[in-house]
Amino acid sequence: QVQVVESGGGFVQAGGSLRLSCTASGSIFNRITAMGWYRRTPGKQRELVAVIPATGSINYADSVKGRFTISRDNGKNTVHLQMNSLKPEDTGVYYCNQFPALSRYWGQGTQVTVSS
Repeated sequence: QVQVVESGGGFVQAGGSLRLSCTASGSIFNRITAMGWYRRTPGKQRELVAVIPATGSINYADSVKGRFTISRDNGKNTVHLQMNSLKPEDTGVYYCNQFPALSRYWGQGTQVTVSS
């Protein structure tokens, strides 16, 4: 069964940090698949936050550059998102998926709430 599980969200004050993790089954995550973290913030459509390819350059949305770091552990089928200097506008539900995303691979996401 195809499965994506995101974890690590929570409630944090502005300026704080959180580390998100995503574990995906092998049909989604493999050594040649680009993986991404996405988020849906209040009043907005889901947006791409960060992409990590199998090889090559990592890319970030302008809004998170210098604050967020994406990484992957191919041996554990896991992708992480280290989020530092969090801002209230980072509040939302965070998801991981392939890049480009496939609709059938959306998981439940993990809620991140940043208070001012």
